[in-house]
Amino acid sequence: MDGTSGDGATPRDERAPGDRHTPVLLERVSELLDPALRDRDAVYVDATLGMGGHAAALLAAHPRLTVVGMDRDPQALELAGRRLTAYADRLHRVHTVYDDVAGALEQAGVSAADGILFDLGVSSLQLDEDARGFSYSRDADLDMRMDPTTGPTAADVLNSYTAGELRRILREYGEERFAGPIANAIVRTREKRPFTRSTELVELLYGVVPAASRRTGGHPAKRTFQALRIEVNRELEVLRDALPAALDALAPGGRIVVLSYHSLEDRITKRVLAERVRSRTPVDLPVELPGHGPEFRLLSRGSEQASDSEIARNPRAAPVRLRAAERVEDGP
Repeated sequence: MDGTSGDGATPRDERAPGDRHTPVLLERVSELLDPALRDRDAVYVDATLGMGGHAAALLAAHPRLTVVGMDRDPQALELAGRRLTAYADRLHRVHTVYDDVAGALEQAGVSAADGILFDLGVSSLQLDEDARGFSYSRDADLDMRMDPTTGPTAADVLNSYTAGELRRILREYGEERFAGPIANAIVRTREKRPFTRSTELVELLYGVVPAASRRTGGHPAKRTFQALRIEVNRELEVLRDALPAALDALAPGGRIVVLSYHSLEDRITKRVLAERVRSRTPVDLPVELPGHGPEFRLLSRGSEQASDSEIARNPRAAPVRLRAAERVEDGP
């Protein structure tokens, strides 16, 4: 995944997966994971495999590395398999959502991970495929499912949620100032004809979002499409479960890196990591109790961002926020 929450509209791309995808913060991710993977029979979990960009670099750098690549998108797994053919004997692809790290490790026949990466959000593959409906700049069915084999679509959400439910997801997941008027307009419009295509929704949003806001806040559909995508794929709900499960799956000395692309993901990541780096000794005791020290230590001060040069090479890196942590060697 590249995880971007932007539109990413480009013509349909027929290039090989390795040529189509530029992994975000590849050098920094590799640097952070290297101490946990170098010169050993290590296991790396790519919880959002996408087209395999990060996995390809790590497999090339670490000849004894085994990769467990998870993705809910069957097309992504197929493309990653093609990209990583040279490493097929060290790659286990698992079709699952990223809150099931333990299940993926079990399928691969291993008990713990030495490195884990979450590259969140929507992938380049999903943005660039017209039929998936993630982009507000191209007409497509309102689908937005990362796993197109299961679950409700964006059209289902638009055509069945109450005005109050729509207002909530637009405000919480899209941080949309005009959530109320947009929700009311959706309900009025669908009474005449249900939503099926992305252009129908975009036209509605142009009519509801004031022109003055469009001049300063970007495309009027950006926040609504983000909110619908997050709701359809239960992204934040899954992330709240996935991060603790991933931390539990790390071996002592193991490292986790999380790439977030909007403030909601980053807040969840910050909170989960903060809980694990605290001492578990009661605050009224003057000394640390054995076995009650912090389980993890942070590897990044706050959240790290992409450099100007990286953003110039890969504009989809612009919103990224990186956080990382290591499981302490003497942890429980």
